Amino acid sequence: MRILIAPDKFKGSLTAAQAASAIAEGALRVYPDAVATQFPVADGGEGTLEAAVAAGYEERLNAVVGPILAPTGAAWAIHKDSFGGATAVIETAQASGLALMDPTPENALRAHSYGCGQLIAAALDAGATEIVLGVGGSAMTDGGSGALRALGLKPMDGAGNVVPLGGGSLADVANIDHSGLDPRLATARIRIAVDVQNPLFGTDGAAHVFGPQKGADADTVELLDAGLRNWASVLRQATGRDVNVPGAGAAGGFPASFLAFSGATLEGGFALVAGLTGLAAQLAEADLVITGEGSMDAQSLTGKAPIALADAARERGIPVIVVAGRILVTPEELAHHGVVAAAQLLDVAASPEDAVANAAKYLAWATSQVLEGA
Repeated sequence: MRILIAPDKFKGSLTAAQAASAIAEGALRVYPDAVATQFPVADGGEGTLEAAVAAGYEERLNAVVGPILAPTGAAWAIHKDSFGGATAVIETAQASGLALMDPTPENALRAHSYGCGQLIAAALDAGATEIVLGVGGSAMTDGGSGALRALGLKPMDGAGNVVPLGGGSLADVANIDHSGLDPRLATARIRIAVDVQNPLFGTDGAAHVFGPQKGADADTVELLDAGLRNWASVLRQATGRDVNVPGAGAAGGFPASFLAFSGATLEGGFALVAGLTGLAAQLAEADLVITGEGSMDAQSLTGKAPIALADAARERGIPVIVVAGRILVTPEELAHHGVVAAAQLLDVAASPEDAVANAAKYLAWATSQVLEGA
């Protein structure tokens, strides 16, 4: 038997790679002669870099400016092909993530994506001809302006001064000096993994929908939204492009600047990462798929990595087993996506806290139990 073990992360307890290792341990207890391939998956958010490295990309580390100017180290990855090209994988959360700042109204206004721009510059310097950007877990609501500033863009106020970094300054931008913008942006293929359809601004935009989780109170949300609205206007004046499109509101509007100044495309996260890592080839060899994540809930059913993987397996006639920290959807809903059996850690752990603290042990145990009963 060939088992493809392809979980997403168990947020707060296990990385996707750690989860895969624990599931493999449990599976091999039941099927000791099976070929168990560990293949972490991601949907374009946090965990995308880990999935790329697990698939053979070379991990690198750069010192960058964090989302509120404190320096930080940020990882990214690159894979060079035999034709002279190279693909880089960058997570905005590495350089500009919410985990790198306290979510307060002041920081919500100050947070920026400059460090992510530094990673893009490093990737271009390393010869990347294609850049894949995973945009989950971001701290900023700056419309991607900080990232382009790291690549040579200068947003100016009415007096000709460069405005401060951060979404709180975007309302003051009167024009853009893009004469110094890195010309490689025009030739590199930039692919942004986006699984939300929020526009850049407005009641469904980046500030209103995602600003509060970054520390923005009601007044701050309005300031940030006004800034993004102005930024879109200035970008249109500079490039003729409308950036208030579905998906542009992801990661604090990060895609907007790249839609204006490059040939960037917005793509579904799971399909994008699956293509990069060669998931289809792994599925072609599998007799059984085991996947999972920390919380299998209604949001999971909207195309998150484990369910998207289950759908892909179902199309190939491959049965799928889910092992999750908790399962908040019905067996019927899971069966609709080709899941033949499922187990949650909460059924074997003494408490939710125990499940988190000892997730690897319980994940191996739950996997063996569900396989024995399948």
